[in-house]
Amino acid sequence: MTLDANPFGQVLVALITPMTADGEVDWPATEKHIDDVVSAGADGVVVTGTTGETSTLTDAEKLRLVEVGKDVAAGRAKIITGGGSNETAHAIELYKASEKAGADGIMIVTPYYNKPTQAGILTHFRLGADATDLPVILYDIPGRTGVPIAYETLLRVAKHPNILAVKDAKGDFSEVSRVLNQTDLMYFSGDDANVLPHLSIGASGLIGVTANIAPAPYRAIVDAVNAGDLATATAQHQTLEPLVRAVMTHVPGTVAAKYILHGLGRISSPRVRLPLVGPEEWEAAMIEDELALVSGVDGAEFRNFRPDRNAAAGGALPKVSGTTR
Repeated sequence: MTLDANPFGQVLVALITPMTADGEVDWPATEKHIDDVVSAGADGVVVTGTTGETSTLTDAEKLRLVEVGKDVAAGRAKIITGGGSNETAHAIELYKASEKAGADGIMIVTPYYNKPTQAGILTHFRLGADATDLPVILYDIPGRTGVPIAYETLLRVAKHPNILAVKDAKGDFSEVSRVLNQTDLMYFSGDDANVLPHLSIGASGLIGVTANIAPAPYRAIVDAVNAGDLATATAQHQTLEPLVRAVMTHVPGTVAAKYILHGLGRISSPRVRLPLVGPEEWEAAMIEDELALVSGVDGAEFRNFRPDRNAAAGGALPKVSGTTR
């Protein structure tokens, strides 16, 4: 599929959901953060995904995040909803409501915890894609869901007119190449450390956690790959490596991204919702050791980094739980 036919963008941020110290969504901070990443080069924003703490958001919060994203982006970036559910009927309801709220696309994750067969996964994807007229990205992340999307299943879902892409966090590059060769599916890197390898074998873009902190280098990597400039893309990739390690290695990416953004003064609190908790002392120390190695990353200046381990400690219980319905 050509870039002109890509309805999602190429540099997509897997957006954190900024929260107050008591675990409620910080809507002004959310608006500011969306504007920050879009202004820095993101042309797509995935709200209510894994990084956005979808599992602990209410349906009302998920839909409002779509609405806020559309308002703030104002046509500068696509807003993709990554919420969904491991209950097919509930997922369909959310996708229909997200379309009404203005979403530009849907990301459907493999059903998690219940570990369906490939036939069940295929049916879940097809019914989710049938629910709206929006373009769909499938999310293949077996490390979290417990089941991969099999190669044969990918070939079958590729025939659905609304299913256009896969976010790959499985890391099987030979399979990615086979699917790209045999279908019109687009691929998006779902592993921050492997963005350039994915792009080098034909991926269309990325959906990244570290891009919450520094979208501009990812914009530079994608633009360089589009121009056939491997040297520039590789240099940016190498410059980003310690920051990616800081975000993705020691604690869940959501936790690290919020800890770092708060230390940079970009969000008011590093709070996450339980069962996620902030980094413990030794984890925070490792994150900060990695950050000490970061240099020359556009948009990520750590000379005045002021982490607050006390503010990040523990997790919050929101006033309203995220319910099944």
